[in-house]
Amino acid sequence: MTSDVFLDTNILLYALVPESTFKADRRIGTAEKLLADGGVVSVQVLSEFSDAARRKLGKSWSDISELLNAAEVLCGPVVPLTAELHKTAVKIAERYGFRIYDSLILAAAMKAGCTTLLTEDMQHGQVIDGVRIENPFKAL
Repeated sequence: MTSDVFLDTNILLYALVPESTFKADRRIGTAEKLLADGGVVSVQVLSEFSDAARRKLGKSWSDISELLNAAEVLCGPVVPLTAELHKTAVKIAERYGFRIYDSLILAAAMKAGCTTLLTEDMQHGQVIDGVRIENPFKAL
């Protein structure tokens, strides 16, 4: 398990849903390898995954529960959302102009001691308070 890498929601979505959902999207194989290597996730990531799997992909709650269990096995302890984490996120949002939800992801990565955040939703290569943002799908 890679404890210095934080995985954003999109990694879980591409890795844990059937290939037919994304019509053989090239990101699937990359995401599956990243998740198999392990990483860190937060309660927010699991919540966003659940919402997208249910609302956008039509998964049943039973299927979602199984997928969440798989993610937790691969990723280990989940970073909780706390008032302290939220305060850190507000400071990040104010300083860098990020949306609060992206700032919460960054704050959770920092709290977990991660040096890398894997996401396709933020600026590739940017370093925020010691966490490097990388888009693992950039070359695809």
